[in-house]
Amino acid sequence: MEQEVNQVVQAILVAWDPAQSALHQQALQFLSSVQNNSSETWRLGLALFVETGPDGRRKHHPQARFFGLRILEEYLENKYTPLDDDSFGMIQQALVSYIQSEYVYGPAEASAPFLRNKFSHTLTLFFLCTYLEQWPTFFTDLFALIRPPPNSDSQQSSFNPHISLLLFHLVLEISGEVADQMLKAARTFNATRHSRDGRVRDAVRERDAAGINEAVLTIVADAADNLSRLRKGEAGVSKDGLVEVMDWGVRTFGSYVGWIDINLTVTPSTIPLLFSLLSDPELPIRLATSGALLRMVTKGLKEAGDKLQLIKVLSLGQVLEALETKTRSEQESRGEDTDDGEESYREALGRLLNALGLELSKVADDENAASEVRTEASSSLEQIMPVMIRFLADPYDDTSSTVFPLLANILLGYKKLKRSAPQEITDSKRAFLSSVLTVLLEKMKWEEDADPADMDDDDKHAFESLRKGDLRIHLDSILTIDQDLVISTVQSLVLSTLSAYESGVTLKWNVVELAIYLIYIFGEINKSGGKGRAAFCQAPSAKDMKVSNTDFAEYPLTAHGEMLLALVRSNICAFPHPTVTMQYFETCARYGDFFKVRKECIIPLLEAMIGTRGVHHPDLSVRSRVFYLFYKFIKEDRNEISVTLVETLLNGIRDKLAIEVEIPEPNSNEQQDLLTEAVNNSGVFDSQLYLFETAGILVSLTSKEGTQTESLLLSIVQPLLDELSFNLRSGVKSADDVLPIVKSHHLVMALGNVAKGFPDFPSPIPANFKQPPVAIFQQMTQAIIVSLEAMNIFKVVRDATRFAFARIVAVSGPNVTQFIPALMSSLLAHFEPSELVDFMNFIGVLMHKLQESMFNVLDELISPLGARIIDLVSQPVTGTDDKLAQTDTKKAYFTFLNNIMINKLQGIFISPRNQPQLESFLTNVQQFAGDTTDPACQKLALTFLSRCVTAWGQPDTAAPATNGKDQTHGISDSLPGFDRFIYETIIPLAFRIPSMPNFNIKDGQMLVDSQTLHEIAALLQNICKTRKDEAFTFLVSAFLPAQNCPPETAVQFATNLRDLDSKAFRKYFTDFVRASRGTS
Repeated sequence: MEQEVNQVVQAILVAWDPAQSALHQQALQFLSSVQNNSSETWRLGLALFVETGPDGRRKHHPQARFFGLRILEEYLENKYTPLDDDSFGMIQQALVSYIQSEYVYGPAEASAPFLRNKFSHTLTLFFLCTYLEQWPTFFTDLFALIRPPPNSDSQQSSFNPHISLLLFHLVLEISGEVADQMLKAARTFNATRHSRDGRVRDAVRERDAAGINEAVLTIVADAADNLSRLRKGEAGVSKDGLVEVMDWGVRTFGSYVGWIDINLTVTPSTIPLLFSLLSDPELPIRLATSGALLRMVTKGLKEAGDKLQLIKVLSLGQVLEALETKTRSEQESRGEDTDDGEESYREALGRLLNALGLELSKVADDENAASEVRTEASSSLEQIMPVMIRFLADPYDDTSSTVFPLLANILLGYKKLKRSAPQEITDSKRAFLSSVLTVLLEKMKWEEDADPADMDDDDKHAFESLRKGDLRIHLDSILTIDQDLVISTVQSLVLSTLSAYESGVTLKWNVVELAIYLIYIFGEINKSGGKGRAAFCQAPSAKDMKVSNTDFAEYPLTAHGEMLLALVRSNICAFPHPTVTMQYFETCARYGDFFKVRKECIIPLLEAMIGTRGVHHPDLSVRSRVFYLFYKFIKEDRNEISVTLVETLLNGIRDKLAIEVEIPEPNSNEQQDLLTEAVNNSGVFDSQLYLFETAGILVSLTSKEGTQTESLLLSIVQPLLDELSFNLRSGVKSADDVLPIVKSHHLVMALGNVAKGFPDFPSPIPANFKQPPVAIFQQMTQAIIVSLEAMNIFKVVRDATRFAFARIVAVSGPNVTQFIPALMSSLLAHFEPSELVDFMNFIGVLMHKLQESMFNVLDELISPLGARIIDLVSQPVTGTDDKLAQTDTKKAYFTFLNNIMINKLQGIFISPRNQPQLESFLTNVQQFAGDTTDPACQKLALTFLSRCVTAWGQPDTAAPATNGKDQTHGISDSLPGFDRFIYETIIPLAFRIPSMPNFNIKDGQMLVDSQTLHEIAALLQNICKTRKDEAFTFLVSAFLPAQNCPPETAVQFATNLRDLDSKAFRKYFTDFVRASRGTS
């Protein structure tokens, strides 16, 4: 044994020493095997922990002894039955001897205190294994050691502090093991262990609960008496030791109060003791006591009357009211000096009050309880509600949040009462609601010394979460109970604040910000408010009037409208604090409809937005955000803005349209991609794009009433075009010279966003339509293509070009189609697979806008693009990213193909250029349609086949098909031989898919596979509709009989296919498939 012990000690030394790197891993593996084989090595672990040397001191160093306890724990952790007698005797004797030498006569591991906690846990595990049958006198034996030894000269206590603390730790550990539901829930359930722990708990209750409780309380009371002597100036007593004993003693009491007989813990002696400790000068004692009382209050009792009696005996309501008053007074006297310990005590008191209130609520709501019990509980709850409000009003959010559950419970009760008996919402209840509402609004204020623009992100997030979360939830609850109270209170606070500011009263920034914030959220909290303009003025409903001819200024404002009017008139956006300014702009931009009913407020807001408080604010973060808010307001209220303001507004933002490129600092990382980083993290430019779009919107406003459109648009885009031209002439000087590339990207994106501000080109073109400034858009397009030709090797430039061209096409329509060939040539000259999805989406946009004008482009593009797609999706998949990329590519491809059919451009598939590839193309589509591993793509492929049937599957009596552009002008054509494809390929495929082994409509795939079935049903119905009787005859006479389908079933199927509507046939087809697979 000695040799083995020494070997383990050496391994521990190696594992503990970082310098022993060569043997470190080997030592760890050896120690792991020793611990995992604890059933054989526990004696070695015991020896490591308890052995002493010739001098009587522990033989091994603390790390080795700690590992010895780990071996013992591993052994005892999984022992749910008694030990054999030899093992029990050996461990018991060793541990008792250790306790006597180390705790009774020794320093209790003073040099290695971490061993004390580890030993307590190990001894607890040994107790759980042996208490029931082998060591029933465990506590009796331990109690015998509590008194100091006769030769001790200790004057500190009548009890050995080391043994006392050991007892406390043991009972705490035992309570955790046998009664702590959180601990039990956290570990894997074991029925044997659960049963054993239950029997141990019952045995402790029966044998030793009274003794444990008496010992704990006697030790605590003795320590309290000694501490009192110390405070009177008597010498020879250690304060820290007494506080430690009292702290752990009260915690121990709290650990078992929930699972032993209440008659032991709630006695005429314990209650006064606990209340005296609850106000003890020592913080740890107070915190421990509040925790113990909380457990006592929440102890589960079967009868509501018993719980009420417990609460009455404790009389906690009066105690907590006095302590709240005392601690609040102390808090106020400290002023700016924060005492975290004392604040944690107020938190503990708040939690205790919360628990008391919730328990009273349970009794009051218990329908099985006697009426007098419920009434008394309700009365007691009402008595503590003022105290709850004072905790709620605590300046520290952690303290106020302790009573949130109780407040929510009370408000929930009021809401139920409002629904069932609204007359029961008495004046006293309304007074309570008013008090709570006042506190909630006060809690919604930022701290005066906070700086939201420059504070810790976690602190900022915590306050905003509180403001938008719990405080709003409680506010909404009060609104549900008494809407008039909330609306009138909020309106009064807002209007009084704005009026005070307008009158020159000096206000704190957080008071002003709260008033504006309440206007900001008023649209959310006012559930009865109207929508649109009706939210702000009391006008007739839209159906009773013509909005465009209505002067909304004639109608009185709603409460929200009055607050917004006061907000703008007060000029409070000039308040010298950025958070106030930002909240002002956020609020005005959110409620654009208000400015449609009070148009006189538009100019003051726009003046503020383009001034030094808005887009010219010295703070970049404020400025960037206002760029977006300005855009949002202009976009929503564009029709209310006078054309005479356009030039002024453009001049007001013109200096902010200068593009500045931000290039990240290069680093030593070889993988760094400066170009991508510069584009993806472009700083203020992302916000500038909103300004460019806003400029486009403003210019477009002049198109109806003058000839300024072209000159104003040119004044915006010409500087961009000149800069783009200069940038191209400068060129890229080296591989690291990313500035010209990023500059080109930004300029092209800016041009695209200017175009984005214009309305879309109409289709069809209405009478008296005024063309947009086409010549300038053509000039922009030409410049963009020249830039692309020079820099098309760079993906970021290609991306920007696609975006900008799509926007120009949207506003110019067919006026820029002549640029498409050059655009496509440059885009496709350098192409990455990752761009395919974006490229096909881009082509889809062009098809939608240009339709037949895209025929020639698509005619050239479709075959090579299809070949590229097939090649890509045929590549082996090496990971999740590849799989997702393939799925996205296939989905985009079939969306693209369906868009071709939707836009009546299917003639490209049978043009002279592409008809030779038609058969292989359709074969590929068929394969995708039969691939059940990708349901989304499969559904799109089936949809495409259905559209092909409509386009080319008409009977020969229809007009013959043409092989060119004429095909785009109709969808009812006949393609020679396509009928054979329908009968030989499409219909067999439609029936083959549901019969595939991995197609299962019974399991979790049911929704997906049902959608596929619905698509197949639609395809079959489309075939029947297109080919008419011929398809009916084919199914009844040829196809279904060949599938061994009984004649009557075949006729029924074909008849339902022909006669039922789509919804009814989908259901029939699903049942048909289930029956054919034997799953019904």
